[in-house]
Amino acid sequence: MLNLYTYNDLAGLSREELFLWIAVDQTLEQLGGEDVVAAIAVLSGQPFLPTRGKFAGATKGTSVASVVSRRLIKQRLPFALPTLTGATLTTLRITFTRSLGAFVGRLVPGVGWAVLAYDVLQIMRKSISLYNARVRQEDRLW
Repeated sequence: MLNLYTYNDLAGLSREELFLWIAVDQTLEQLGGEDVVAAIAVLSGQPFLPTRGKFAGATKGTSVASVVSRRLIKQRLPFALPTLTGATLTTLRITFTRSLGAFVGRLVPGVGWAVLAYDVLQIMRKSISLYNARVRQEDRLW
């Protein structure tokens, strides 16, 4: 027998529909101004800008974050810091730089991805918790 549920003004929802509407509400509740900043950080770290020349095997192009941070932070370090480079997950690799500006520029999209990943985890955690509190035992997740 199919269990039907109500949520806000919606009635006759299947368990899948109920979870969807709870997840939609939790997404709208979770996302805010810091998520817009995180999305901008991710996008500003993409290598959209053309460059004159690079070594063979280097990621083509450069990012807005890299250009801005290199102009603002001109500090050279006596040691190299590890950074992630690459336009996609398949081209992602670790490189080293002594330029603090380059390090910061390459760190910006990583921070954005971390914030967005945290939000996804919070949305799912809260959605599952609210869903499980509303449904019958046999329809619960985990």
